[in-house]
Amino acid sequence: MRIGTVGHRLAIGLAASGIATAFGGAALAAGTGLPERWQIAMQTPVTELARDVHLFHTGLVWIITVISLLVLGLLIAVVVKFNERANPVPARTTHNTFLEVAWTIVPVLVLVAIAIPSFRLLRGHLIIPAADVVVKTTGHSWYWSYEYLGDQAGFKFDANMVPEDEWRRTIGANPQTAAERPRLLATDNEMVVPANKVVKVQVTASDVLHAFAMPSFGLKIDAVPGRLNETWFKAEREGVYYGQCSELCGNGHPYMPIAIRVVSEEAYAAWLAEAKQKFASTGDPAPVKFATAQ
Repeated sequence: MRIGTVGHRLAIGLAASGIATAFGGAALAAGTGLPERWQIAMQTPVTELARDVHLFHTGLVWIITVISLLVLGLLIAVVVKFNERANPVPARTTHNTFLEVAWTIVPVLVLVAIAIPSFRLLRGHLIIPAADVVVKTTGHSWYWSYEYLGDQAGFKFDANMVPEDEWRRTIGANPQTAAERPRLLATDNEMVVPANKVVKVQVTASDVLHAFAMPSFGLKIDAVPGRLNETWFKAEREGVYYGQCSELCGNGHPYMPIAIRVVSEEAYAAWLAEAKQKFASTGDPAPVKFATAQ
């Protein structure tokens, strides 16, 4: 799946690099897997879909910039050339066929130029390739649960945000762990997936509307009670990536992070064997969890 030719990608990439350089570069750069202070650009993409989203976004910014400058230039020209002092006798022209055709056709052509790559991008998100790993994620008020399906069937677990007092006492006490597992984003359990493998994510909710969003993967999909939505990603870089519920789902909405750890195939196989033992069902009904005010 591609937005355009290699030449178009290179041109857009160079343009984006030029903007970053002009405004200080580092100040515009976003983090990889999590937000950073004073960032302006989006998070560093680690999937092909996310890179295509970023390139499309950059292309739209350039189109909007050109249109805005054109309109500004026309307004300045009108103010300068057709004010009362410069043009005391106003013209009585009411129609101009060329202009009327131009301002009808040109916007249509611009919209077509935008529509073609946008449909390609949408198609890339909607058509899911053969999956290597299938994970079902369910949004609750206010935490996420993950169930590994297919070849990884047999276990599921909840992922709750690490409470702030516990985070300060344990994770935050060490600068290295604090940087790796940031406050309000770290979870007690993480979704673990292998790098360079197609991961299909089935998304639903148990109570109210939620939204599963992972900026570095270019993902955002609604979690709707009684409905199973699907999306996918193929992470190309190992690491821990953070997202959040992007739906205003209630009082605990800000405390509903998503943490996905991307590891090597060997590390994933080892984690999978351990997880099947750690999260194996005992046959007893799971305790009912109640939402608490944050």
